[in-house]
Amino acid sequence: MKTLQAGDKAPDFKANDQDGNSISSKDYEGKKWIVFFYPKANTPGCTAEACNLRDNYKELQKEGFELLGVSADSEKRQKNFKEKYNFPFPLLADENKEVINAFGVWGPKKFMGREFDGIHRKTFIMDETGTIVRVIDKVKTKDHAAQILA
Repeated sequence: MKTLQAGDKAPDFKANDQDGNSISSKDYEGKKWIVFFYPKANTPGCTAEACNLRDNYKELQKEGFELLGVSADSEKRQKNFKEKYNFPFPLLADENKEVINAFGVWGPKKFMGREFDGIHRKTFIMDETGTIVRVIDKVKTKDHAAQILA
């Protein structure tokens, strides 16, 4: 797993959101934007993280940020997740893991003594030129917006 770092350019990508709309990295040119990767929609940690970002969305927007969530869930699962919790930002359904692999967040994980490959919970913050200015490796799910705004 070769994860992108601060100073790297955000990769070019195109994937569908929860409604089947094509979203591309080009949509964020000239904007400050955040991509947060989470393992699975509607699981406790991912719900806490996305709800914290939702609850602080106006603060993030005030700082000029656009927000994009990404997991390998299907469009249907992402749509259910977004509607259930009323998220104001798009969720990419990256089932073929193109965006996940481009940012380098797929790799070996340990959970309850088991080892497996999965999505690492990481957040990338990009400036207006598409350069990664910060990577948050240790995401605090219940306080993630504060980590971003710090």
